[in-house]
Amino acid sequence: MPFDDAPAESLAARLHRLIGAEEAEKSLRSYFGIGGEAYTGSWFESLAGGGDRADTANVVTAEDLIAVQTLSVTVPVRVAVDLLEGDLGRLMSEQLARIPVGVDMADAAAAELAEGSAAHTAWTLLRSRPEVGWVIAGKLMARKRPRLLPVYDNVVKCALGRPRDFWLGLHAALRAEDGALHRELTALGRRAGVPGDVSALRVCDVVVWTGHHERHRAKNCAGG
Repeated sequence: MPFDDAPAESLAARLHRLIGAEEAEKSLRSYFGIGGEAYTGSWFESLAGGGDRADTANVVTAEDLIAVQTLSVTVPVRVAVDLLEGDLGRLMSEQLARIPVGVDMADAAAAELAEGSAAHTAWTLLRSRPEVGWVIAGKLMARKRPRLLPVYDNVVKCALGRPRDFWLGLHAALRAEDGALHRELTALGRRAGVPGDVSALRVCDVVVWTGHHERHRAKNCAGG
């Protein structure tokens, strides 16, 4: 998923700063409705038992298509039907079957995320369809492999300085210092009391997104 250049060290530093911010735990609690009304995105992981549950991990389902809508995007109807009943669904299933289930990005090999991997091939398949941009493709992939692949959109892209290759850059950041960032995200999620099916990657996304989306919208940031 290439974008403009930014060193991996810079990405790691930004993430440590944002995750360590005083408001990070409060933002997580608010997003997941702990003590109040939740954001619709709080259903993304849990809807219908999750996109990576054993019986549907390698198939894109109608529930997956609804799940991405909780994150304010919609898969175009023709593409949705193709995923459910057509060749695109068959091709996606072939790639999903090659992507590990239940593996955290921090524990995966870089090859699982690089160009030519099954994950990258599936993302590219989605991107090749009309009106499916990198945001929609990425959110659908994150639904199918929530521990391995991150939710990523314009707000997060902007907040993190437009990293060139987000999957590999985030992978490097999570593995640096013997996995310090991954442990920090896991601990933050536990302190906030978020549901157990929420991955470290999703904790990261929510903290970064909630910390920047108002400024992003108000200032029309360059990441948009």
